Amino acid sequence: MKRLFYVICIITLTLVFSGCQDNEKKVEDKNTLTVGMELAYPPFEMSDQKGNPTGISVDFAKMLARSMNKELKIENIAWDGLIPSLKTGKIDMIISSMTITDERKESINFSIPYAKTSLAILANKNSDIKTIDDLNQKSKTVAVKKGSTGHLYAKEHLKNANILVFDKESACVLEVVQGKADGFLYDQLTIYRNNVKHKDTTVALLKPFQKNFEYWGVALRKGDTDLKEKVDEFIKKAKDDGTFDDFAYKYLEDAKKTFDSLNIPFFF
Repeated sequence: MKRLFYVICIITLTLVFSGCQDNEKKVEDKNTLTVGMELAYPPFEMSDQKGNPTGISVDFAKMLARSMNKELKIENIAWDGLIPSLKTGKIDMIISSMTITDERKESINFSIPYAKTSLAILANKNSDIKTIDDLNQKSKTVAVKKGSTGHLYAKEHLKNANILVFDKESACVLEVVQGKADGFLYDQLTIYRNNVKHKDTTVALLKPFQKNFEYWGVALRKGDTDLKEKVDEFIKKAKDDGTFDDFAYKYLEDAKKTFDSLNIPFFF
């Protein structure tokens, strides 16, 4: 009987202790905002020299977490893994310069837009590319990043071109720099930034060629309505009080001057 009593006591204590651990984990999760982003898109998502997350999206996430009285945890996830990580609950949201598209909205939700952009072309300096129509020829090769809106656009609108799909932006840029591709389709800021790096071999065609702008939003799980309300409220406030303008001047001053000189609408 004593042995049975001790066994029952041990089982009971184990269950109680496990329950406490679960409760602690739930409290910890409740007080932490876990944000997924791919730290490979400066100056929005990147790492500093010590490997710490930094950039516009990181500042954005920090301020958002602070407004919700939560600790921030950033998960660096490859682009293709961001939406699956969100849907399986590994992260609470995605802040990674993600364009709001009808296709993505079939499986996830988005906040109101916080930035707008359009596709642009990084062309090889020795090519004769002047417009998007110049790329839509059988003799032309276009580099795109897998799953990006540039990839989607090329599949739908550049059916005559040879399309090369890569996992990384840097690989697409290298194809253009080496003359293996005539152009690379990506957002305007990426094209501007890579043209600055490769002035001798590339040309940036920054003026929009799409009918509509692309809008970036915070990606959320369907059903997380309370969280969406809080994120939307923060974005509205950040637009009104100049927070996003501060981001632009901190990280994008030179780019903004270039866009303004070309009379091209800027991100914020």
